[in-house]
Amino acid sequence: MEDLIQQYLEPRSALVLLGVVAVSLVALSKFADLVVDYAVVLSERSGVPKVVIGATVVSLGTTAPEVAVSVLAAFQGNPGLAMGNAVGSIICDTGLILGVACLIRPLSIPWDIANRQGWIQLAAGMLLVAFSMPWSTPLSAFEAGYVGQFPRWAGFLFLVLLAAYLYASVAWSRSATKAASTEELAAEAGAATTEIVDATEDDEEEVTGASTSIIVKLILSIVGVLISANILIPAVTILARRVNIPESILAATLVAFGTSLPELVTAVNAARRGHGDLAVGNIIGADILNALFVAGAAAAVTAGGLEVAESFYKVTFPAMIFVLVVFRVGIYACRTELSRRFGVVLLGAYLIYLGISVAAGVAPGH
Repeated sequence: MEDLIQQYLEPRSALVLLGVVAVSLVALSKFADLVVDYAVVLSERSGVPKVVIGATVVSLGTTAPEVAVSVLAAFQGNPGLAMGNAVGSIICDTGLILGVACLIRPLSIPWDIANRQGWIQLAAGMLLVAFSMPWSTPLSAFEAGYVGQFPRWAGFLFLVLLAAYLYASVAWSRSATKAASTEELAAEAGAATTEIVDATEDDEEEVTGASTSIIVKLILSIVGVLISANILIPAVTILARRVNIPESILAATLVAFGTSLPELVTAVNAARRGHGDLAVGNIIGADILNALFVAGAAAAVTAGGLEVAESFYKVTFPAMIFVLVVFRVGIYACRTELSRRFGVVLLGAYLIYLGISVAAGVAPGH
């Protein structure tokens, strides 16, 4: 889709491209607002915490560009790009995007749920590194010119783990919803246990019907975000080329940043409107999906698995683990609210990664 849009926009004048950029930005912001609105309504009607909604439904939608780019790259014989996109997006989401969201407004979080999802986030990243390491000769990964492999069978395993994560998230949310409904009914009516169960089941049927329409609207809003982003990035890229910005800089900034744009606008809009738990859930879920879904799906469709260049072992993997560990420490230190100071720490971690990447001659995320 993005290639077709680029072909269409390439011959257009700078004035037309500027207009496309402006309209895309407005549409992107509007659709992101709708994503936040419908996610909040879905949380309120279903009783599922916003952090869980963000970590499942919303993150599945906003991660779609990474999945599409990585699987397509693998099909076209460029599996190294697929791994770079997955790992680079995790670093960008956690360091840059969550850092910016914290600076806009401190993010309130339900600590127990964020802590549980956060451990899954860190485990997914560490598993990605573990299955990419040459454990028989681990030091060879740091030799010049070494090319490792994330095997195809590990890709299938990651897809199974993805299904298990989604199933567990649904089970946790149902358990939390039933418990909340039962407690509320007991407090209001003092009904017998059997009556409470019956009433809870009736409520669940009503909620299911109401939630279905909200889920459809939420999905359509996410599609709007993705389409707006897919129009915006080619337009900006063409304009940048016309003012002679080098291709290498474009690859390391606009192109790498483009697939994370849905997460950025969703997180920023959620933070701006006081739904910090939705923003945090979206980033945690996106990181889990980047590891399990993006890398897993790309490896599963590639006969030889995904190539892992020497630079990953020296720079990219350590940076990903560092940023994820910083986030874990932040959850423990900040408890119920991720402060602006923590946002500075996350941004600092991301800038350190960029600095090391530039010094090592590695394009960020690749």
